[in-house]
Amino acid sequence: MEHTNQPFTLPNTQYWDMRSTAANREYRIFAYKPSDAPPPEGYPVIYLLDGNALFATMVDAVRAQSRIQKKTGVSPAVVIGIGYPSDALFDVSRYYDYTMPTPPDQLISGPEGKPWPELGGVDAFTAFIEQDLKPEVERKFPIDLDRQAVLGHSLGGLFVLQTLFDRPDMFQTYAAGSPSMHWNKPFMTEAEQRFVSRLEQRYNQVDGSSKLKKLNLLITAGELEQSHPSRMVENAKGLAERLAQIAERSKELRVEYSEFAGESHISVLPALIGRAVRFALVQASND
Repeated sequence: MEHTNQPFTLPNTQYWDMRSTAANREYRIFAYKPSDAPPPEGYPVIYLLDGNALFATMVDAVRAQSRIQKKTGVSPAVVIGIGYPSDALFDVSRYYDYTMPTPPDQLISGPEGKPWPELGGVDAFTAFIEQDLKPEVERKFPIDLDRQAVLGHSLGGLFVLQTLFDRPDMFQTYAAGSPSMHWNKPFMTEAEQRFVSRLEQRYNQVDGSSKLKKLNLLITAGELEQSHPSRMVENAKGLAERLAQIAERSKELRVEYSEFAGESHISVLPALIGRAVRFALVQASND
């Protein structure tokens, strides 16, 4: 019996290309919508960086974990992968979109000693998400604006932390996997200090109550990244410990750190995604 090969597609997914108004750069947007009817307030949503590489893994994780919500506690959710119109898993454009302007004397060495591609476009990329992408997603799908998450890995994790520190109201849940905190370390240190000062000021203003929207932060790393010359695990764990101290005093912040045994910088990706789905979509954790 002959079999006819058929193309395989992920159920309930689509993609479209769009340009940013801030920088006239092109993106490919991957989207998954659950089969379940949306709750009255709309679906939770996870915005995922490096969508070309990670979208399918994230969709399957959400589908599997939300299949029996009464047992897992994981809500069905819209997944939005932000990628590029190319066949590359990790398009070179990510260097521009995920990094802050960096003086030459603060740049680390490029891969294999080669010059870095174009850098420093984080503000334009943030504007694209806020001004172009979010309104389009909210037009296409019913979204719960109080349950929005963003996930990024490596340089994507750096972007997630920059957004948390400088634009904390863009999302309610932030997942930074193996974040490249060594990139322009003075910039990140200052941004962290501004964020902490802002949190403490708001906490003091409300006299310890939780009247403001809660922020949820997940930081992860792979155990085998301890040998990375950037001190990736040390930096990630240190940030989580510092912010956890703030979280103990302020009900506005929840911080978790996960380190995955036996995983390296790339092999850690499925574990990161599986953990982030639970962190972002278990409703009780966000109440």
